[in-house]
Amino acid sequence: MNEHQMLGYIPDNTVIHKLNGTAKLIFLILLSVACMTTYDTRFLIGMTVFSLVLFKLSNIKWHQISFVVKFIFVFSLLNIIAVYLFAPEYGVELYQSRTVIWEGIGRFTVTQEQLFYEFNLVLKYFCTIPLVLIFLLTTNPSEFASSLNRIGVSYKISYAVALAIRYIPDIQEDFVNISLAQQARGFEMSKKGKLTQRLKGTAQIVFPLILSSLDRIEIISTAMELRRFGEKKKRTWYAQQPFHRFDFLVIGLAILLTILSFALFKVNGGRFYNPFN
Repeated sequence: MNEHQMLGYIPDNTVIHKLNGTAKLIFLILLSVACMTTYDTRFLIGMTVFSLVLFKLSNIKWHQISFVVKFIFVFSLLNIIAVYLFAPEYGVELYQSRTVIWEGIGRFTVTQEQLFYEFNLVLKYFCTIPLVLIFLLTTNPSEFASSLNRIGVSYKISYAVALAIRYIPDIQEDFVNISLAQQARGFEMSKKGKLTQRLKGTAQIVFPLILSSLDRIEIISTAMELRRFGEKKKRTWYAQQPFHRFDFLVIGLAILLTILSFALFKVNGGRFYNPFN
């Protein structure tokens, strides 16, 4: 199952796995806000390197995230192209200068300012996506639920989120098993088959998979109601971990980086670092 697993918790003994789930959640939220609000290229490059170092330390294997990364890459590429198509000179407006690389056709010119702006957008993906993947693959779903509840989220919502995360590997396992069964019956769905044939086969799998998922949801909901889930205003958590010194250091580091991100607003005179002045 690990060969096909997608966004499922993978136990390990790394430093990141040992961190408190609440500390990791706060770290993720703060750095995501810091990276999404700033367009300071220097900060984003530093955070990209930092995120990739953390990714290496977490000991996550490529085959565990390859599908998700490819999926995100396609949509990120579409987003970058869409930004250019709808506003090919938005960077010129932001940086108040215009350095033409290619005149292009009509309004579709290529300028250094536009490329620099879109480069910052790409950096934002490299900053945040590794952090999200690290969190999802190194945090026990039950501990994640307790972390959400610990920062003020209702325990009912927290538990629902944890169930959804736990259910992702199960859905993928069912998908892989059905796909292998179809291939055993002679229906080619591997990479050797035609793209149209693979899409058709995938569509045939997805519909019954959704129906079986709805059946599981009903079973889980009934079981939780029978156990009187949600009757009390509060609940305890079996997987809740106490805070240690290193957890406080991680939270402190996240706060410092977030403060640095907002301090750069004053240095740059706004959210955007402008090297064209």
